[in-house]
Amino acid sequence: MIVPRFGDPAEARGAFVTFEGGEGAGKSTQIARLAATLRARSGRGVCVTREPGGSPRAEEIRTALLDGVAKPYGPFAEALLFSAARIDHLDRLIRPALRRGETVLCDRFVDSTRAYQGAAGGLDPAVVAALERVVVGPTRPDLTLILDLAPEAGLARAAARGAGQGAGQGAGQGADRFEAESLDFHTRLREAFLAIARAEPERCAVIDAGRDPDSVEAAIRETVAARLPDLLPGEGSRGDAA
Repeated sequence: MIVPRFGDPAEARGAFVTFEGGEGAGKSTQIARLAATLRARSGRGVCVTREPGGSPRAEEIRTALLDGVAKPYGPFAEALLFSAARIDHLDRLIRPALRRGETVLCDRFVDSTRAYQGAAGGLDPAVVAALERVVVGPTRPDLTLILDLAPEAGLARAAARGAGQGAGQGAGQGADRFEAESLDFHTRLREAFLAIARAEPERCAVIDAGRDPDSVEAAIRETVAARLPDLLPGEGSRGDAA
């Protein structure tokens, strides 16, 4: 059941921040850093999660997706599986956390479906939008940070990350279903994320992920302070870091 976030003004409401970008952009690292900062500074609970995944059932679907189980059936089948995982994730984790007034930091959300299965995968945008309306409803991010990186650099990072992980790491042992796509696919992916940012500038901010991690972290903190000042009270900002 979809629970409106904005339907009851008396209902406690947290902040919903999503991180998007291509492979190897450093989302996991930066989410962990922002979570630590918010826990120390905001006085709110902070929930860190990811898609696909974030709840037990959704994590099972994640394993299948990254193993490429749905790929032979095309982008629509993949989008349906992502939607099934998202329904469980929203119902069991994201919406309850927001109702408790927590800040939710999510590694990927609807924009990844738009970019991966839609723009890069060739699925009709109208189909993607219809799935989004049904599955997500009004539970939209307050801020989306798009970590932008040249696909060649991102894939090199992802390959190095996979090579550095030992046995028992699942998809981390090698290129997963999406990392293994062609450079052309990842170029379309980057263009899709930048197009989303241009279309929704009030929600999205583009962060240059080609810099060192400390500089990226500083840019993210500056953007969060400017866009959602209640999360980082007293943080001086000079505007967005896009």
